[in-house]
Amino acid sequence: MFGIIRPCRHRMSEGMAASWLAHLCGLCLALRDGHGQFARVATNYDGLVISVLVEAQTASTAGRRRTAGPCPLRGMRTAPVARGEGARLAAAVSLVLASAKVRDHVDDGDGAFARRPVALAARRVARRWDRAGARTGGALGFDTALLLDAVGRQSEVEAAAGPGSCVLAVTEPTETATAAAFAHTAVLAGRPGNTAPLQEAGRLFGRLAHLLDAVEDLAEDARTGAWNPLAATGTDLAEARRLCDDARHGIRLALRDVDFADTASARLAHTLLVHELERSVDRVFGTDGCSHGPSARDGDRYTGDPYTGSPYAPGAPGQRPYPPGQPGGPAGPGGFPPPPEPPRRRGLLSGCLVYTGMCCTCRLCCTDHQDAWTGRPRDAWCTSCDCGDCGDCSGCGDCCQCAECCGDCDCCDCGCDC
Repeated sequence: MFGIIRPCRHRMSEGMAASWLAHLCGLCLALRDGHGQFARVATNYDGLVISVLVEAQTASTAGRRRTAGPCPLRGMRTAPVARGEGARLAAAVSLVLASAKVRDHVDDGDGAFARRPVALAARRVARRWDRAGARTGGALGFDTALLLDAVGRQSEVEAAAGPGSCVLAVTEPTETATAAAFAHTAVLAGRPGNTAPLQEAGRLFGRLAHLLDAVEDLAEDARTGAWNPLAATGTDLAEARRLCDDARHGIRLALRDVDFADTASARLAHTLLVHELERSVDRVFGTDGCSHGPSARDGDRYTGDPYTGSPYAPGAPGQRPYPPGQPGGPAGPGGFPPPPEPPRRRGLLSGCLVYTGMCCTCRLCCTDHQDAWTGRPRDAWCTSCDCGDCGDCSGCGDCCQCAECCGDCDCCDCGCDC
């Protein structure tokens, strides 16, 4: 949808990161299977939240995952991916909102969209995505006309805004669209009692996304003379930050009223919509992130068990006393299955072939990836991690692995008593 949730694998346990990737790949494959290869460009980090919410409200079943074939973006390895109505709803919403974003670029004449042939082709793609999203949404009982009407009113709302106007009047169409998408996850999961709190969470998510986008674009819009809601309404950064913090706090409170059925997916939803949103606000406004630390440290080296938070067994520093999932050993993190066995090494020729494919698909430079020969995680060449010292990450992602989230954390206001 908007690209404001950017989780880093260094902040997540291995099981949670695998589940997040399963939803991301599930969204990508749902777009491909339902709407063709080109539709996969609408894959985005925020859209998978829809899939996560549907799964979190549904009791765990054996058919919620399927094994996908090798993909260059996964280092030509297979992986379990999310399937079902949640992934399809996320695909429909992503397509409709992506089409709206394309139209917005065309109307503003941004970059290559200022050229008439490109603009005509972009409008044709946007119309096709509208129809495709409507077909998928209709099959799931979701009327995408709600989204199209909301984004269609955006230009009228922006034209009516001026100095002294409330900036929330400008964010209202975005709030309406995301509220409808979040609320329908409760319908798909068969939990009508969750509709109201999820609708509120979606409304505030849309507000937060719109405001953060406006803050990020403020300097560039001032340079180019483009329209910006903050500049148009005279809203300063202090007021924008207050509105963002209020929205983030409201999302956390709304999620507390949601009746989740799957604990592991509920924790993933909590991580994305509470911790990662807080980091997004801090990142956009240039403030410090969370300083919540692990439960056990030895100087600058973390010696605690990432699964249980407890120190390792005496006499075995840096090693687990038992393998995960084995008798006498702890279970996987937060109810997730134990991490998979390390991948087998590839030979010289097969590794070179995979490496070539990763180069051609920009996997090496644009995203975190697995080494073509060893399978070990590698960072993207052209990006940097925003979680601090990646070798010893102290982000709040792991504090959501606790059994209950009911206390008060004095560092990130996440409600985790870890």
